[in-house]
Amino acid sequence: MNPSDRNQLNRELLAAALGDDWPADLVAAATELLADSESRFPSGPRRLPGGLVRAIQRERLLAGMLRAVSELGYRSTNVQDVIERAGVSRPTFYEHFSNKDHCFLAAFDTSAERLRDHVAAAAAAGGDVWRERLRSGFGGLLTFAVTEPEATRMLIVEARGASQDAALRRVALLDHFATCIDDKVRELLPTAGAHSTVTASGVVGGVESLLYARLNKGQTDDLPALLPSLMYFAVLPYEGHLAASEELAARST
Repeated sequence: MNPSDRNQLNRELLAAALGDDWPADLVAAATELLADSESRFPSGPRRLPGGLVRAIQRERLLAGMLRAVSELGYRSTNVQDVIERAGVSRPTFYEHFSNKDHCFLAAFDTSAERLRDHVAAAAAAGGDVWRERLRSGFGGLLTFAVTEPEATRMLIVEARGASQDAALRRVALLDHFATCIDDKVRELLPTAGAHSTVTASGVVGGVESLLYARLNKGQTDDLPALLPSLMYFAVLPYEGHLAASEELAARST
């Protein structure tokens, strides 16, 4: 693998992943070192704490797993593929993870957390208006899919064919979003009447299936254009055809 093909850590994601565990100046110094050395720590004495180096190495491995799985698929990816893209040694990999599946699950968990946080923040921008909140949340989902395509592919496509633990995590992620929709329907749309929680699960399952099909076909350039269709599909069971059609008509406005 060429050095230019090796995974490059996103500085914002790295800072978010490290959180408040390390002083900001140390995190900034670490990202600068990585940027100046094609995602490798420079040779010679390191002025960074060993714990911070290990934390960054772990993030590099998670990013390497995301890229390897996105390029090769879960079943074809092995540990060597991950370490090549992460720019770390095999012993370093095994300092953090026991095997490929362990690393995959860790990458899934961090990606799922970022997706949940991103969608929640977007939905909150919609305020207390049901459809505005739903529209903003879907917009956040589609933005995440565009800005983090490797993470999105792992969550929606590759987790389906991974281990049983990965499948259970995928189900839990879908259940989380179904619960979010159901809770807000009951809070903000009381006129919708009594609906089973299965309704929200159906909406989330349909959205996930549509994204799965698009990602498998490589049709990712126009994902934001799906927003009116997602709104139609989600509004229909709660507010009926007329309200849902209003959302679909937004495609041409």
